[in-house]
Amino acid sequence: MTPAGHAKLKEELGRLKTEERPRIIREIGTAREHGDLSENAEYHAAKDRQGMIEARISELESKIGLAEVIDISNLSGDHIQFGAKVTVVDEETEEESTYQIVGADEAEVNEGRLSISSPLARALIGKSSGDAIEINTPGGARNYEILAVKYK
Repeated sequence: MTPAGHAKLKEELGRLKTEERPRIIREIGTAREHGDLSENAEYHAAKDRQGMIEARISELESKIGLAEVIDISNLSGDHIQFGAKVTVVDEETEEESTYQIVGADEAEVNEGRLSISSPLARALIGKSSGDAIEINTPGGARNYEILAVKYK
């Protein structure tokens, strides 16, 4: 993943540990004070949220611990690889789009970040400016031409 994606995961982990976890513990304590836990919907809802928060904390700790952070500022070249910002044009609609190829956890197509495992990114890897690619989609084949490859 990119340094920005890594920082975002660490930020979420910190928020969950310092804000969400203490808040849910307080909510559970408050719900316990209301008496019989077997019929206390507030308590059970808080315990469910606690389980989801703890699962997400565990997931984030694992992802952060196993992450390979690649500093894209050190990358360059004409061939597309992880971290590249690629401008393509749809040969049918003439619509231009720019995407950065990133890790799955930081992908957000609406913000121009494609997962390295997406069909478009897989087709782009190893190609360079001027190359044409074809992607098979549920709506049929789409053809793109690569206009530019940047790493900054």
